[in-house]
Amino acid sequence: MDDRTQLPIVGMIGGGQLARMTHQAAIALGQSLRVLAASPDDSAAVVANDVRIGDHDDPTALAEFAAGCEVVTFDHEHVPQERIHELLRAGHVVRPGPEALRFAQDKLAMRRRLAELDLPMPRWAPVDGADDLTKFGLPCVVKTATGGYDGKGVFMVDDPARIAPMLADGVRLLAEERVPLVRELAVQIARSPSGETRVYPVVETVQRDGICTEVIAPAPDLSAERNAEAARIAERVAVELDVTGILAVELFDTGDRLLINELAMRPHNSGHWTIEGTVTSQFEQHLRAVLDYPLGEVAMTAPVVVMANVLGGEPGGPRLDERVQRLLADDPAARVHLYGKAVRPGRKIGHVTIAGDDVDGLRKRARHAAAVLRDGS
Repeated sequence: MDDRTQLPIVGMIGGGQLARMTHQAAIALGQSLRVLAASPDDSAAVVANDVRIGDHDDPTALAEFAAGCEVVTFDHEHVPQERIHELLRAGHVVRPGPEALRFAQDKLAMRRRLAELDLPMPRWAPVDGADDLTKFGLPCVVKTATGGYDGKGVFMVDDPARIAPMLADGVRLLAEERVPLVRELAVQIARSPSGETRVYPVVETVQRDGICTEVIAPAPDLSAERNAEAARIAERVAVELDVTGILAVELFDTGDRLLINELAMRPHNSGHWTIEGTVTSQFEQHLRAVLDYPLGEVAMTAPVVVMANVLGGEPGGPRLDERVQRLLADDPAARVHLYGKAVRPGRKIGHVTIAGDDVDGLRKRARHAAAVLRDGS
């Protein structure tokens, strides 16, 4: 508890843009967000008041960081299970807990558990050798069991020889069928320790080179039946895995059915649009959920909301400040969120959200906004 405010201190391990936007939500609630960042230059460390610098795999740094926090939560899934259990043994409250979080950390564990629950997903199999791929059927998708994000750790494989170096290095792999996609969807659900839940509108996500570039809310032309199915899947996963906080369920829409692709147990890129687009953003909702506060309303504030990620462009061109000014002159209704990150080509450095009622027009404006911020053009 913060003696100055008499309100909770929430500790978030990780100092990226998710922690930065969670910090913004905490301000309105009067809460204090403590951030464990790897560097003073991390996105959240640049703006938050209570920042500790340390490694998420350092037991001493974690113990000192957690002291005085009402609850500890995460900006990423990379904290080892052993370290989370050490925090629990020391009496700290950690949400989501390690038993739930491991299903977001380990894709093999996730697939096995979802199979036990008979939840829909692509055909898959563990890969211990090149022969396993031949038996599974090529071409296929090969994923590393741990550590992958934004397209990293995901490979389209036609030749079993391609995975030999990874197997030689001891990398744990799984194979998944190449699903015939109509599109990709995502649904977020918030769940509190007392069991209260709120399901956000289902969104369509647009990927390029494995990176989400655009989110459309609600997912266009999604039938009531499919919408209800997505909500049921999210609720079942959250309850059966005992998730607390925000859970994002990424889905493949094959036209005939929905299949679970990935899980994330933290605020997620597919929910950044909720800052302006819903009554309660995913960041505020995550704080409410991990503190076991009553959850907030998730109704949309406009008929349609489109979010475009801003990716770093090539060096040169106008200064970023000049690009922001140009965009705000071009489209005063655009809502800009920059993360304070060093610009590298292809790196997520921010996002833009635009709300209205015309899907095609909003998508065009959002893409223009992202292009202006990327390279000034």
